[in-house]
Amino acid sequence: MNFLKAEWRKLAIINYEINPDLLLKYLPKGTELDFYKGKCYVSVVGFMFLNTKLLGLPIPFHRNFEEVNLRFYVRKNENGEWKRGVVFIKEIVPKPALSFVANSVYKENYHTMPMKNLIHHQENELLIQYSWKDKSWHSIQITAENKVQPMETDSEFEFITEHYYGFTKKDDKTSEYEVCHPKWDCYQVKEYQLEIDFQKVYGKDFEFLNHQDPISVMLAEGSEIEVRTKKDLI
Repeated sequence: MNFLKAEWRKLAIINYEINPDLLLKYLPKGTELDFYKGKCYVSVVGFMFLNTKLLGLPIPFHRNFEEVNLRFYVRKNENGEWKRGVVFIKEIVPKPALSFVANSVYKENYHTMPMKNLIHHQENELLIQYSWKDKSWHSIQITAENKVQPMETDSEFEFITEHYYGFTKKDDKTSEYEVCHPKWDCYQVKEYQLEIDFQKVYGKDFEFLNHQDPISVMLAEGSEIEVRTKKDLI
């Protein structure tokens, strides 16, 4: 059953290499960390949530909004096949009703903060900015070529974007939900600017990212998506 339908568009993806030991306490039971060429990744992802429908119904004043999340990558073996997914450290949205539904139904770690976005198209250039505020403003900004390119097989971009499950940890229990979407096109990133205090936003476990450069920066076009109803695994 589809719990939610929407579009995820203009996904700004900031990737960092992380010591896998730092993520073990966040790892849902029954999953293991997923690596790309021996490296463990954590990503900050900002994007637009558009044309949102919950159980087939549009919710007034909650159809179009920003989200920024911090996530890492896992996999789970089921009947000899690997399910590849993500675990969210924190997800930030601008409206409290969104946080309430996600935290209540999916046991995610959503927080409500003031947010804003800037998406500016020029003939040859695309500017994307997502900002959010606790006591001060934080932001992601990417300038890219305004021309989509197809995903390359076995690329880092494919690894980051081709995780189709969400796994959540609540005490010793694990839940799973599926996110369905086609393969995404990408934009060639020209430059980026980050104004993020990781300790303030995500806690002391991620303070080290204040002093570490990203391993890569990506911009995905996105697509329509469907989120299936969650199921409890353990």
